[in-house]
Amino acid sequence: MKKKSSSNQNLLLGIIAVIMVAAAVFMGLKLLGPGNTGTEIPEQQPEPPVAEKPSETPDSPETEKPKEYVNVVFIGQNENHEEVYKIVKREYDPDIDGSKLKYAINTLILGPKAGEKSKGIYSEIPSGTEVINVQERPDKVIINLSSNFEYGGGTDSVYKRLYQLIKTAGRNTEKPVYLYIEGKQADVIGGDGIMITQPLTENSLGE
Repeated sequence: MKKKSSSNQNLLLGIIAVIMVAAAVFMGLKLLGPGNTGTEIPEQQPEPPVAEKPSETPDSPETEKPKEYVNVVFIGQNENHEEVYKIVKREYDPDIDGSKLKYAINTLILGPKAGEKSKGIYSEIPSGTEVINVQERPDKVIINLSSNFEYGGGTDSVYKRLYQLIKTAGRNTEKPVYLYIEGKQADVIGGDGIMITQPLTENSLGE
C-alpha cells in the first residue's frame, strides 16, 4: 500500500509540475505577444528645449555707419588776427537732416554755436532770416530766403553774408545755385542795390 501511495504522490507532483510549466509558458507568450520583442524600453527622455534666438534690443551692438559732415562757412580770424572765412564742419545724418545742401544752408542761417562764438566765429547773416525753401532740381538749385537776409548791417556786411552763402552752397552741391528773396530771383540786393550775377559763383558780386 505504501508503494502505491508513493506512486500516486509522484504522479500528483508531476501533474502539478506540468501545470506550472504550462502556466509559465502561457505567461511568457502573453508577455511576448505580437509586436513585443521583449526588449526593455528605455524611459523616454524629454527633448531639450530649443534655444530661443535672442531678440534684438536697443543695446544690441550694431554696425556703426561712417559719420558724414557738411561744410558751413562763417567768419573769424586767423593767427594774424586777420578777418577770414571759417569753414566749420557739422555732423550730418541723412536719415534726419535730408540733403547735405539743405542741412548746410539751414545750419548757416541758424549761425554758429555757443562754443564756436567763444572762439571768435560769427556770421553776418541777420538774425530773423528764414529759409523759405531749398529746391533741388535736376539742373539747378534755388535757395529762397526771407527779406531779412538783404537788409541791415551796411554794404560790407551784405557782401560778407553773400559770400558766406555762396561758399557754403558751393561746398555742398555741384549744381548751379540761384538765390531768391521772397520767391523772386535776386539780381539786385540790399539798400545800396548790390548787383548779383546768377547762378551764384565766387565772381557773382561786382565789387
